[in-house]
Amino acid sequence: MSNGFKDQVALITGAASGIGRATALHLAKEEVKIVVSDLNEQGGLETVQMVKEAGSDAVFIAADVADEKSVQQLFSGALHHFGKIDIGINNAGIGGAWAPTAQYNKAEFDKVIAINQTGVFLCMQAEINQMLKQGRGAIVNVSSIAGLRGLPNSVAYTASKHAVIGMTKTSALEYAKSNIRINAVCPVFTRTPMVESMFQIDPAYEEKLVKNIPMRRYGNTDDIAQAIVWLCSPLNSFFTGQALALDGGMTA
Repeated sequence: MSNGFKDQVALITGAASGIGRATALHLAKEEVKIVVSDLNEQGGLETVQMVKEAGSDAVFIAADVADEKSVQQLFSGALHHFGKIDIGINNAGIGGAWAPTAQYNKAEFDKVIAINQTGVFLCMQAEINQMLKQGRGAIVNVSSIAGLRGLPNSVAYTASKHAVIGMTKTSALEYAKSNIRINAVCPVFTRTPMVESMFQIDPAYEEKLVKNIPMRRYGNTDDIAQAIVWLCSPLNSFFTGQALALDGGMTA
């Protein structure tokens, strides 16, 4: 059974690895054309090649999501190449420093907010403006389980991911009548390069945290990517404004 994706175009930020790459590959199997964006050119070009090997088309456009001009150039390039944007997946993000609030560095805080929060805002704004012209669209913002609860020693990351959910819900209400669906996913720690680097710093935390997940395992990138694909599906036309926890039962 077709999911109705054929000939659609998806723009994915943070697509050089991890959740972004996995989502690109799952959408490619549905014959979705992919705009791969990241600051990591080598990884981005590798994703493009993998998408093509999966049977779809893709282009890589480097962009810094925290920079308004860079985002404008990203969308200009995407539209020049494919002519439209049906799906926006705002996935680019960083973890930031690991420190208690009283000792958290202001410059580090600003950096995390710029990428994780302002970056989502800028990309979502550009996506919505294009989708209004097209008369429809689907957007998925990648938040985190830290957007639904507190995460000690990670004040900037937690604040940014709460903000992503707030922006998602507000924008979903604003554009529901315009046939633009906007949702968020909230993964628990997922086996991505960013999370693996954090676990290397504190291996004991990896073992401690998994005990709080009822399924007793971390998510993998395919777990998250398949949920994102479901949220984007044209057959899923009545689902909007939600923050979907992908956490192995942690928030049940």
